[in-house]
Amino acid sequence: MDIDSDVLQAAKELAKKEGKTIGQVLSELARKSLAAGAPVEFTMRNGVPVLPPGGEIITLAHVQKIMDEEGM
Repeated sequence: MDIDSDVLQAAKELAKKEGKTIGQVLSELARKSLAAGAPVEFTMRNGVPVLPPGGEIITLAHVQKIMDEEGM
């Protein structure tokens, strides 16, 4: 099995955070992805995918708060 290094690193971090093995984390993520069915097709605008509406609107205040918390 060949896993991209960025995916493996993310799985390692998630496994450590959740107290699970990397295999358990990857299996859970694969199951969720497979259960979701066909991939969602996004409309593209100027080469950028337009995401469906929903979720929280991120404002400049959100970004500034996170930057302050991260010491940026």
